[in-house]
Amino acid sequence: MTGGLTITRDVHFRRGRGTRKVLEAGKPKTPESPGHVPRISRLMALAIHMQELVDRGEVTDYAELAQLAHVTRARLTQIMNLLHLAPDIQEEILFLPRVTSGRDPISERDLRPICAMLDWNTQRRTWRKPRRRGQGRPGDQMG
Repeated sequence: MTGGLTITRDVHFRRGRGTRKVLEAGKPKTPESPGHVPRISRLMALAIHMQELVDRGEVTDYAELAQLAHVTRARLTQIMNLLHLAPDIQEEILFLPRVTSGRDPISERDLRPICAMLDWNTQRRTWRKPRRRGQGRPGDQMG
């Protein structure tokens, strides 16, 4: 008997570490929604989480956090300064819509002047003003 055996199976490649491709069985998983979470939203969530670590005493101070996160103290301070924003602005940043194309409309650098303002009402007024680059307002819903 010389007849062969044929097996049919769905396979796909996914990205592994670096540029490595990995062969997997089955059909590829489709993302829940297109695009990616804006970087500023991820940084805001990170700042909140890191502050909770300090508050619970799991780390002693920002210097230790910087060392654990493999960033400079200056960069950690820039990230943690996002916590100086009014709570409603923080919430808006956390729930910005996914970015489907192009650059993120708001960067951490764009928010530094607002974070430096002590008065939350002044922060809110500035947050609502049109941006210089003509990309809309920082508080607008982007999609």
